[in-house]
Amino acid sequence: MPAVLMCLLLFVSQALAQSTPSPQAIVPSPPQIAAKSWILMDANSGRVLTEHNADERLPPASLTKLMTAYLVERELDRGNISLDDMVPVSENAWRTGGSKMFIEVGKQVSIRDLLYGIIIQSGNDASVAVAEHLAGGEGPFADMMNQHASRLGLSNTHFVNATGLPHPEHYSSARDLALLSQYIIDDYPEHYAIYAEKYFTFNDIRQPNRNRLLWRDASVDGLKTGHTDEAGYCLVASAERDGMRLISVVMGTSSEEARAQETQKLLSYGFRYFETLKLYDQGAVLNSPRVWGGEKNELRLGVDQDVFMTLPRSRSEELSARLDVRPDLTAPINLGERVGTLEVRLGEEVVGEQPLVALEAIEEGGLFKRLFDQVRRFFTNLLGGWF
Repeated sequence: MPAVLMCLLLFVSQALAQSTPSPQAIVPSPPQIAAKSWILMDANSGRVLTEHNADERLPPASLTKLMTAYLVERELDRGNISLDDMVPVSENAWRTGGSKMFIEVGKQVSIRDLLYGIIIQSGNDASVAVAEHLAGGEGPFADMMNQHASRLGLSNTHFVNATGLPHPEHYSSARDLALLSQYIIDDYPEHYAIYAEKYFTFNDIRQPNRNRLLWRDASVDGLKTGHTDEAGYCLVASAERDGMRLISVVMGTSSEEARAQETQKLLSYGFRYFETLKLYDQGAVLNSPRVWGGEKNELRLGVDQDVFMTLPRSRSEELSARLDVRPDLTAPINLGERVGTLEVRLGEEVVGEQPLVALEAIEEGGLFKRLFDQVRRFFTNLLGGWF
């Protein structure tokens, strides 16, 4: 009798195990944020985890200086200026109102100090000084800013000045500012460390970074605060934990403390309930399909950038990938030419697509090789690949 009961219990437990679905990760609703607009985005995959009015055009205040600093970093990277270049301070720059770095008219200040003054001290005077140095004036510099905003795909952004001082035609959106921050982090990592500095001293005046989260959360390392009466209190922040980097933007909160607290809510939600995995490395060979009429018979295919995927925690086993390669590949094929699509699924849902590109160039083969391949391709298609 005990043996019969044991067998029966074993049978029932196995049946229950087979009929009970495996638990899925539970992701709660995003937190309620006391702001006009916000967004939370993974910096590597670009996936938006939560948003509200993210495309609404709003005054960005000193978040404008993210673009001002980005253009300085771009000119440094291109070798057009150096950190040690000295910039004369005009009366116009010196007289600019709002937050200041406290540069003095008639003196010269290095690009290095001005960049620190823009990012850490949010200096309007420093912003105008670099605008005049790089473009001859704030108007031409704003035109540069708008050209780069268009290049980067910031469709709800328009700049009138380098500082963020109020103007009816000066606006941006939470999504655009998150994208701009992504470019700042990716394009010029050697300068990104400045955004994590807590203090900067210039002209014997020590000023703190206005991003309170730099003191509260060791994972936060940027980016910028902003405030005007029209814009309210704004904050673009980025944090990295265990290889996962998030970017958050809150616009139009009620106070310095509110923008810090609301940002912390977003970051905590993202890190607690999501993870980002690196699926493929840039340049990794994912397939080698047949090529007809070329010097080589096979083409190495892959992706032209690292592929990341952000998903709810504990669901990585549900990921799958499918390669959709263009049929009957024929030489010539250029390096980097798109020849298919990498499709990533989470269960039955398509959660990402990435172009498949040629990792090498394949030139046309000789006349005999092309003729031989034509015959072989004909019989291959006729006989379903047996030939």
